[in-house]
Amino acid sequence: MKRNYLMKQLSTVGRFLATTVLCVSAIALVWNFSFPLNTAAMASPAATAIASADVGDQVQDKASKDAGRAKNFIRDTADKVKETANKNADKVDQATDDNGSFVERKAKRDAATIRKRANEDAARTEKAVDKAKNVVESTVDKIKDAFGK
Repeated sequence: MKRNYLMKQLSTVGRFLATTVLCVSAIALVWNFSFPLNTAAMASPAATAIASADVGDQVQDKASKDAGRAKNFIRDTADKVKETANKNADKVDQATDDNGSFVERKAKRDAATIRKRANEDAARTEKAVDKAKNVVESTVDKIKDAFGK
């Protein structure tokens, strides 16, 4: 009877050890494969620095191009708003029989206000685009300086 008791205890300890070894090895494999090594970057740090400088230049070029496109879009939108304001004022002018009526004067004042605000909004938005572009470029320059030293 003692022999079966001893075998039962050894069997339980053996299963516990096998489970522990299996879990530790699974954790080790997951840990090992979760951080793949880039041996090319380790072998040639100078190439990485050159590549990061190229990427930085590409980011700055992309930021400049996108800022230019955004400004063009802003200008086009402002022009369309002004054009629509003028069309609406002309429609009111054509609809009224009296020249210089209150409604006609109000429509022209409103059109002038809309044109003025469209210019102001476009200028503010272009300024914000320039500011964002400058932030991106200065950040890229700082990163390039940090990796260059």
